[in-house]
Amino acid sequence: MTGVAIEAHGLGKIYGRGSGGHRALHDCSFRLPAGRVCALVGPNGAGKSTLLNLAAGLDRPSSGSLTVLGSTVPGDVRDRIAFVPQDKPLYPQLSVADTLWAGAELNPGRWDRATADRIAGPLPRNARVRTLSGGQRTRLALALALGKRPELMLLDEPMADLDPLARNELMGVLMAETAEHGTGIVMSSHILTELEGACDYLLFVDGGRVRLGGESDDIVGAHALLTGLARDLAPHTVVESRTTGRQLTALVRKEGPVDTTAWAVTEPSLEELLLAHLRSPDAPPLLTPSASAGTRAEVTSA
Repeated sequence: MTGVAIEAHGLGKIYGRGSGGHRALHDCSFRLPAGRVCALVGPNGAGKSTLLNLAAGLDRPSSGSLTVLGSTVPGDVRDRIAFVPQDKPLYPQLSVADTLWAGAELNPGRWDRATADRIAGPLPRNARVRTLSGGQRTRLALALALGKRPELMLLDEPMADLDPLARNELMGVLMAETAEHGTGIVMSSHILTELEGACDYLLFVDGGRVRLGGESDDIVGAHALLTGLARDLAPHTVVESRTTGRQLTALVRKEGPVDTTAWAVTEPSLEELLLAHLRSPDAPPLLTPSASAGTRAEVTSA
């Protein structure tokens, strides 16, 4: 699938008024291509849920612009997206069967009953939603979301209530959905290990700003871990460094070839990369060309 799923220009969101207002997002500009499986990662309070709420059309930006599937939200795209927030809002008095029936009635012409039934499979159909465990409610919410056959799914901490076996199973369902139908998926989490290996795209949000954005492999490939005798690291951009005696270890953003005669060079894991950026909030942001909504940032490969 070609096109753009989400695009933001100078996006900002402030809750409250005056000097007491809380700035949840500030000057965010990025592009997410359609059909990608995107990990939206960052610490608690980084602005991930705010960004998803804005993309779902449940809130309005305080500044800047946001388009979803080519439309300014909250426009006419709500029937083309599915949003599963953290609290999994379902009607507690309805049964599982009634909830699935309501999903079909509210999405005429789009409802994929087979998919919804497959994901909801182990749930007792006569059980009331209020009696379900947190993991069971998550399964039911995902059944509703996928049964809608959306072009874009927005999932806020979707796996937090699931046991490891259910998490693995439902992650496989989501990956199959993307492969078969080209569905775009944005999944937020502050636990990278939930998403690493499943997502091919990354948006790293911290302090209300997009710090890293683009293809996961390209972002990792733009960095290197250097170890050697302490010396000048120019021309590379230093994200984080530490010195033990005469030994220097640094995570750098490569600005040209690395001198392998002076440095031992290894590729960082995505987790190492994000932890370094969390510890170094002044490190300059990086967006790969596909993620840049304005000027195109270059990703230099050695």
